[in-house]
Amino acid sequence: MPADQPRALITGAGTINPLGATVAETWSGLLAGQSGIAALETDWAEQLPVRMAGQVTADLSEHLTTRELKRMDRCGQLALVAAREAWQQAGAPDVDPERFAVVIGSAYGGLGSTLEQDRALASGGPRRVSPHTLTRLMVNGPAAWVSIDLGARGGARTPVSACASGAEAIVQGAEMIRSGAADVVIAGGVDASVNDLVITGFSQIRALSTRNGEPRRASRPFDGGRDGFVLAEGAGIVVLESEAHARARGAAVLGAVAGGAVTSDANDIVAADPAMQRRVMQKTLASAGMQASDVGFIHAHATSTPVGDRLEAQAINAIFGADVPVTSTKGHTGHLLGGAGALAAVVVVQALQTGQLPGTMNVEALDPEVNLNIVTEKVHTLAPGSAPAGLVNAFGFGGHSVALVITAS
Repeated sequence: MPADQPRALITGAGTINPLGATVAETWSGLLAGQSGIAALETDWAEQLPVRMAGQVTADLSEHLTTRELKRMDRCGQLALVAAREAWQQAGAPDVDPERFAVVIGSAYGGLGSTLEQDRALASGGPRRVSPHTLTRLMVNGPAAWVSIDLGARGGARTPVSACASGAEAIVQGAEMIRSGAADVVIAGGVDASVNDLVITGFSQIRALSTRNGEPRRASRPFDGGRDGFVLAEGAGIVVLESEAHARARGAAVLGAVAGGAVTSDANDIVAADPAMQRRVMQKTLASAGMQASDVGFIHAHATSTPVGDRLEAQAINAIFGADVPVTSTKGHTGHLLGGAGALAAVVVVQALQTGQLPGTMNVEALDPEVNLNIVTEKVHTLAPGSAPAGLVNAFGFGGHSVALVITAS
């Protein structure tokens, strides 16, 4: 990053996901080696080939008003809960609304409301359709609701790049800070697509694990016996601030987005291109002015698919070698789709703050084709001074490749 550009500091973080409704609950669950994945006990799941998922179990009525619950899709609800936590941790900074922006990505937005209201129309006619249908199903709904709630008038953007959406949102937010377009940006990702259509769609391409009898052991990144990912829902949000704005108000700094990159494979609508995965990591290091040796650990995308994990491992090894500690917390939470990369960023912030890196769950026998230092213990203690930065990978259908580097300060 050029020395004359403002730094994008992280002053707040929030999440709601299958492990917890706050960063503290999530972090505790990760370090304890807990899983938020469980069997689907609902009627609509009985005939599905996959009957498990990572669902948010928190009662949203304890966090949101009745009006908010009625008007918003679950996707927007989760984003708002996480954004409010991040905003409060940041100290609810006093900022010029015109210099305050929101960037929240999502893969599917209000798809749950789309399906619900389509079924209402089919079964009961037009009178059964909610007047809130259109605003619930908008993919930009989460960003819009957060901007309205907190009064951000500097833009409400919505990157839609499949499972890379949340990570791309953080890269975009940091770029707004560095370019001088904003002083404060709330950035992250969210999805709430645990439904029959999405589960069936992913099942049809054999992307999901079918270990229905042992849901907590189903998501197993880098394990030799992995057979697919586990669908999950949730949100990850960070508050980004220019260094000048944060220092002027005496904000507590959690970290900094030192660099990031977004590339497109231009290869295949589903299959990843490992060459572009390497390229996005190289571009990220260059944007941060770093060498590979400056990165102390990596939170891999590693969803637990047989091919995807192997290709990413090869790409990481080509850039960083086989010694850097690598983890993926999707064994704990499942795959949050558009929220995955943003939750990974929150995990990296916590790891840099605490010196503890959560391990990768369910690695019983490492895939022999994965030549990496996969963290398999519950908690890996980072040696003092050994981890000045952590890297996040996020990849999505359509050839979306995103990486970002986060430092402790």
